Amino acid sequence: MKKRFSDEQIISILREAEAGVPARELCRKHAISDATFYTWRKKYGGMEVPEVKRLKSLEEENARLKKLLAEAMLDKEALQVALGRKLLTTDQKREAVMLMCDATGLSQRRACRLTGLSLSTCRYEAHRPAADAHLSGRITELALERRRFGYRRIWQLLRREGLHVNHKRVYRLYHLSGLGVKRRRRRKGLATERLPLLRPAAPNLTWSMDFVMDALSTGRRIKCLTCVDDFTKECLTVTVAFGISGVQVTRILDSIALFRGYPATIRTDQGPEFTCRALDQWAFEHGVELRLIQPGKPTQNGFIESFNGRFRDECLNEHWFSDIVHARKIINDWRQDYNECRPHSTLNYQTPSEFAAGWRKGHSENEDS
Repeated sequence: MKKRFSDEQIISILREAEAGVPARELCRKHAISDATFYTWRKKYGGMEVPEVKRLKSLEEENARLKKLLAEAMLDKEALQVALGRKLLTTDQKREAVMLMCDATGLSQRRACRLTGLSLSTCRYEAHRPAADAHLSGRITELALERRRFGYRRIWQLLRREGLHVNHKRVYRLYHLSGLGVKRRRRRKGLATERLPLLRPAAPNLTWSMDFVMDALSTGRRIKCLTCVDDFTKECLTVTVAFGISGVQVTRILDSIALFRGYPATIRTDQGPEFTCRALDQWAFEHGVELRLIQPGKPTQNGFIESFNGRFRDECLNEHWFSDIVHARKIINDWRQDYNECRPHSTLNYQTPSEFAAGWRKGHSENEDS
C-alpha cells in the first residue's frame, strides 16, 4: 500500500466513490485497505481540497500547542522540585539538574536550560591535583590557629612558609573548607564629609594613643592603654591595669622613649587621662605636641581605632582572662605576634617590624650616599 497520499489524491478517490464506484473496487485499484478508505470518508467526506489542507494545518497547530503545553507543565514540575534551593554556584545548579532529571524524567539538556547552566559545564568532571589536599589541610591549620584571619592574610602566611600559590586558589580552598569569618557590623549612621587622615612620612613623627576596656572572668573591669606609631604601624605598648591615671601615662611614655626616643606629636581623644596637667607638663618638658581630636569623632584618630578593632577582634574576644596576670601575658604575647608575625595590609603585607627595619636600612643607605 502506498504510504503517502496527497490531499488531492484523497479527495479524488472520495469523489470516485461518490460517483458510484464500489468501495471494494477503489481499494483494490489504489492499493488501500477498507479501513483506510472509510477513515478518509469519515474525516474528509464532502470536503474540497482547500478545506482538507486547512483541517490538516489546524491539526498540526493543535498538536504543536499540546506539545508546548506538555513541555511547559513538565518544566513547571521540574522547577517546583528545585524550588527553595539557591542556584548561585555551579555545584548548586548541577545538583538541581540531577534532581530534576531523577524526579521528573526531564532530559539533562532541558534541565540545564531551565537552570541556566551550560551542558558542558554540567557534565564536566573536575580533576583537582593531589596537592590541593595538602594545601587545604595547611590552610585549615592556619585558620584554626589564627581564627580571625581572612584568606588574604593566610595566603601571605603560606607565602612566608615558601608555598608560592595563587591567592585565588587559596580563596577557593578556604571557602570550600567553610572557614569564612563572619563579622558583626555596626549599623551605619548618617553620611558625613570625611577628611583624610594623613600618614606621617617617618617613624616617631606621630603616635596615637587610646584606651580599650575589657573584663576578667570575675567581672572586674580592666583598662588597656594602646599606643601605635602611625608610620610603621608598630604597637609600642598595650599596658593592662585596673586603672591608669595621667601620671602613669607619662611614666609609660617615658619607658617607651628609652628605646625609641620621644615623638614629635601624640594624637589622643579628650579623655581625662590625656587632658590632665601631668601629661600637659610632660609634653612641654619633652617638646611633644599633644593633638586632641574633637569630642565624639573617633574617626579623627583612625589609626589607633583601626588597631583597637584588630586588638579586640583577634585578642580580647578570643580569650577569657582568669586574672590580670593572665591578661597581661596573653596580651603581651599577642602584641609581639602583631609586630613580628602578623602581615599588615597597609604595609603591603609586611609585618610592622619588617617594614620598620626596611625603612631604617634604606634611610641609612641614603644618608651614607
